[in-house]
Amino acid sequence: MTPHEVLEFATDRKIAQIDLRFTDLPGLSQHVSYPISQLTEDSFEEGFGIDGSSIRGWAAINESDMLLIPDAATAFVDPFGEIRTLVMTSDVIDPITRQHYERDPRWIARRAEMHLKNSGIADTAYFGAEAEFFIFDSVRFDQDQHSGFYYIDAEEGRWNSGNGKGQQNLGYRPRYKEGYFPVPPTDHYQDLRAEMVETMIRCGLDIECHHHEVATGGQCEIDQRFNTLVKSADNMMLYKYVIRNVAYQYGKSVTFMPKPLFGDNGSGMHTHQSLWKEGKPLFAGDMYAGLSQLGLCYIGGLLKHARALSAIIAPTTNSYKRLVPGYEAPVNLAYSRRNRSAAVRIPMYSANPKAKRVEFRPPDPSCNPYLAFAAMTLAGMDGILNRLDPGEPLDKDIYDLSPEEMKNVPSMPASLEEALACLEDDHAFLLEGEVFTEELLETFINYKRRSEADAIRLRPHPYEFALYYDI
Repeated sequence: MTPHEVLEFATDRKIAQIDLRFTDLPGLSQHVSYPISQLTEDSFEEGFGIDGSSIRGWAAINESDMLLIPDAATAFVDPFGEIRTLVMTSDVIDPITRQHYERDPRWIARRAEMHLKNSGIADTAYFGAEAEFFIFDSVRFDQDQHSGFYYIDAEEGRWNSGNGKGQQNLGYRPRYKEGYFPVPPTDHYQDLRAEMVETMIRCGLDIECHHHEVATGGQCEIDQRFNTLVKSADNMMLYKYVIRNVAYQYGKSVTFMPKPLFGDNGSGMHTHQSLWKEGKPLFAGDMYAGLSQLGLCYIGGLLKHARALSAIIAPTTNSYKRLVPGYEAPVNLAYSRRNRSAAVRIPMYSANPKAKRVEFRPPDPSCNPYLAFAAMTLAGMDGILNRLDPGEPLDKDIYDLSPEEMKNVPSMPASLEEALACLEDDHAFLLEGEVFTEELLETFINYKRRSEADAIRLRPHPYEFALYYDI
């Protein structure tokens, strides 16, 4: 919609309020609401003032004034509010310079799109991200100076098979690592996911399928159709909003934490990506797995920079509880057709050149999609511009390789601290086209170290008492 069409739409739908949304540096959606009377056509130029000093990773208190410029093309009616509310994603503008704010993740994603076009390599990057999540019935957690715990429960969890606490137990729960993908009643959430899908469609998302995932305890996946870089990131933020709120209406809680359960699979965000130019797919060719040389070089860029990318695409301490061998997680940096144990997989579902793409498997849904999609694009571009050879494909099961064979396969970092160090050492490719800046990356790394990596490192872990209390 255009600004004029948004105003007409608001009048026709008797909209009472508008809700402007934006995303902080770690990737959490933020919002502010106004009566509809505050929205005029001029608002799409002049914007709405906010204080940016309290937003994580944003401005200091002495430079806190920011403007939100609503994007008319993102407008939809909020399906959850009691008051009829029109939601729009916004760009963040510096009110003094009238320039885009360099720490706005959406602007970073838009700069990645512009840099790709300016490079002459391609004019469009498509992304299709498969974000997995868990649906829980109860979650409790706390941490202070002398205690710390978490407790999760899901009626579907296999651990409830022996539960007889004064209630009927009907069984039918997925076994650990065997939730992919039984029919109801073992799959408890068919109807809930179906309502999530229908709500997403009403909000303008294009959904392809939904199903139970591998883990017990309510692990699920809903797949969106691919879209352009910025639009796919916008869609991922809306996807999370809808899933959380539909679940909340049912008395359930959804988490996109990569590894909330011990001993079962974690949640990934396998990200399909391809480059196009003048309406033609650039990854299709007659080389390995039907790829072009350009497609192979793109893979070379992803693999070369994967350890640095990890700080952005798997950006939490919990991410590295998922990235361990034995749980279908892509720990080792290799590529293959069909093989899901490789970090990069080339799907072979279709021989149509338009379907040719690469799937990068290390990302997880805790990442900021604007930063993650932009960073992956820049890594792939670096591979193309420098004709990086991805090496030989690895078509056997990586987890069955001998220790001697494994010596030649590089691996993802084992912790957030290691990932941040890798990003410090290898980030020149992110500075190309001024997509990311040194100042932004320094802010991101310092925030992650101080607020997350150090915060976890300084606190005793409950299992340390089991290991060491009697030492």
